[in-house]
Amino acid sequence: MTDKLRNCFDEMVVFKDLKKNNFFSSLNLPSFMRDWLLKKFEDDNGQFETEELIRFVRTYLPGKDGWTAIKDRIIKENERVKFLAKISSDIAIKTGEVSFSLPDFGLTSKDTIIEDNVWNDCKNELVRGRETWGMVELGYRMAEPELKLTGKIKLTSFKSFCPYTIDLEYYKDARREFETSEWLDVLLGAVDYNASGYLGDEEQKLTMLTRLLPFVEKRLNLIELAPKGTGKSYLFGRVSRFGWLSSGGVMSRAKMFYDQNKRTEGLVSGNDFVVLDEVQTISFTDVDEMRAALKGYLESGVFTVGNYEGKADSGVILCGNIKKETMDSDGFSSMFEELPAIFHESALIERFHGFIKGWNIPRMNDDLKISGWALNSEYFCSILHELREDLSYRAIVDELIHVSEAADTRDTEAVKRIATAYLKLLFPHVRDASDISASEFKRYCLDRARKMRDTIKYQLGLLDIEYRGKDIPTFSVRGD
Repeated sequence: MTDKLRNCFDEMVVFKDLKKNNFFSSLNLPSFMRDWLLKKFEDDNGQFETEELIRFVRTYLPGKDGWTAIKDRIIKENERVKFLAKISSDIAIKTGEVSFSLPDFGLTSKDTIIEDNVWNDCKNELVRGRETWGMVELGYRMAEPELKLTGKIKLTSFKSFCPYTIDLEYYKDARREFETSEWLDVLLGAVDYNASGYLGDEEQKLTMLTRLLPFVEKRLNLIELAPKGTGKSYLFGRVSRFGWLSSGGVMSRAKMFYDQNKRTEGLVSGNDFVVLDEVQTISFTDVDEMRAALKGYLESGVFTVGNYEGKADSGVILCGNIKKETMDSDGFSSMFEELPAIFHESALIERFHGFIKGWNIPRMNDDLKISGWALNSEYFCSILHELREDLSYRAIVDELIHVSEAADTRDTEAVKRIATAYLKLLFPHVRDASDISASEFKRYCLDRARKMRDTIKYQLGLLDIEYRGKDIPTFSVRGD
């Protein structure tokens, strides 16, 4: 399959070797950054000059502890300094002045400026999203007291991290060249996993790939409980630049939704998904306040804080570890007791669309680490990000799925939303209901979506007697 992959995707394929303990592990780079470097430095055989790559990393990928040295070069030595960073821009309403922030270095907009000529050159790239990765070049605007101008760090140039154009139609057409079993392996390789390490177990592969559903579908809210060491934190936190992983600690309504003091929107507004990892160890500054905000947001994508009303498309995922004795292949044991008290309310849990049985995913081992040609993670996650905007798949799902009379609206929406995400992920080439067989859609999309929702519904019955014995609606595929 390697030849087919390289022929179909050409420059978007890189050679990844995570099985070997090479220097990449010591750099602690996210997958999208590592693959960007591999694409930049690898030859046609997947080889690269290690020293050349290391020099580039040292020059253009400074750590947070190198920020003072960078400021010294910019402010004291009057140099222009280039490096890779995540940047966000802002336009002041009162003055029209454009500023920027580098969140990873603690540089805020009050100390920066983007002058008009630079803004005109790079604004199309900087306004694409709340935050953008790219090569920034920084200089210094000297203070001029007579003009009441303070000294500020200025952006002198910017080049997007993603210099190529994402061609969704090409990606969709390329999928036609692969059998479904082959495509599962392609997807696993794109997120750094070795498909052969699953020993042909399709259920394990599909459960792992279920974690990608919030990457590709807006406002998909999931709960996953899994044993330790199955790679939850890695996949959600290190593979895509479009998501946010919060591990333990304190979470507030201000951080998650809207900060009234700073007048800034929170995590749900700037990311495709927000993952509350190790959820058992997360504490909330005000449980009732957070629960109310979550219920409103999970239901409609709208959040209200004080007089501010915002809207976002980020999915919310709860991830936690589960005790071995609590695992249940059928999902019949009471599992949500593992979650913090804030999530012991049925009205909140019902708003999560589906449950991922993380115990179906093997514990991470060397045989599961990719060693070979695979899709560039940065390219792949950019594709998934773009697919979130494609509404045609939901129209196909609506056409294919028949729902029983008087079906519960939340159950129907949950199943259809999950099925839509599966369709985008596994069958992106489908442009019409006739492009996929009823049996394949049922097996890979509808049945899996129904089971994920069914687990939520059963667990609701264990939490609240009102839900006990209430099954989800009957779903079928038209023409099956």
